[in-house]
Amino acid sequence: MNTENELLGVVPIIPTPFTEDEEIDQDALCRLIDFAIAGGIQAVCLPAYASEFYKLTDDEKLLVVRVAVKHAAGRIKIVAQSNHPSLKVAIKLAKANVEAGADVISLAVPRIFSLPENALKVYLAEFLQAIPRTPVLIQDFNPGGSSISVDFIKNLMDENPNFKYLKLEEPLCAPKFEDIIKTTKDKIGLFEGWGGLYMLELIPIGIRGVMPGLAVADILQKVFNLRSSGEHGKAFDLFEKVMPQIFFSLQNMELFHYAEKELLIARGILSNSIARKAAYIPDASSVSYIKELNQRIIELLEDESWVIKSLTNQDTHA
Repeated sequence: MNTENELLGVVPIIPTPFTEDEEIDQDALCRLIDFAIAGGIQAVCLPAYASEFYKLTDDEKLLVVRVAVKHAAGRIKIVAQSNHPSLKVAIKLAKANVEAGADVISLAVPRIFSLPENALKVYLAEFLQAIPRTPVLIQDFNPGGSSISVDFIKNLMDENPNFKYLKLEEPLCAPKFEDIIKTTKDKIGLFEGWGGLYMLELIPIGIRGVMPGLAVADILQKVFNLRSSGEHGKAFDLFEKVMPQIFFSLQNMELFHYAEKELLIARGILSNSIARKAAYIPDASSVSYIKELNQRIIELLEDESWVIKSLTNQDTHA
């Protein structure tokens, strides 16, 4: 097991940039990796829900990981999401991502249809056993019900030493997070998803980090550092400034893609906000409000002197 692959702090999801004809824009993907590095981020994840993984072919899922690993060149850790409702295909993707050089493999619990925990146990355990030398992050995003139980998590950890991280994204989860930390003796690194919306509540409990969108990752990294170091007032002040943008965009996953890419345009990293169809088509009011929210983020960055210079015209392949 590679102990150098420890994840801590903000691990943003890299969106998948597309050209006008909805093909993957590899040059833009490289700029997104550079943007994360410039923002002081230590690890990134792709292709996940916020990467539109569910619109990518299996070959494309592997492609974005390969491009990210090659361009990162060891400057940042790459967490490769290997989601598929078929265990056989998920394992194939995971092994290919390991071969491509990913530092950590991530897998979402299959939630297309409701399954009992014994079925999920078989799926997750066999996945973990297929790549025993690689650390794995399991994500459970289940809008239709509860996430995997604490006993399930403990048993899976006891039987699979490469199960190192768990990402949950649900409201009112502080008691469950506390229970997981206690039951597993803090051996599972807990990450909060859902844009980082609950991070201020969960950092004092002992979460390892958050996995938000990329466009505000540098700001949330500072929030995480402030809250972790006891500067609670500063953490709240900063988080309150970015929360309206996060809250609005999370109303709908497809809206999130649009808002996230629009903010990355405003920050000088992307040239378009194209998502693959079927995609959210914002009304005029939403377009206007997102521009207003994004402008407030830009003003915040300028006020705090955190502006990351545009990478658009730089040679990102140097």
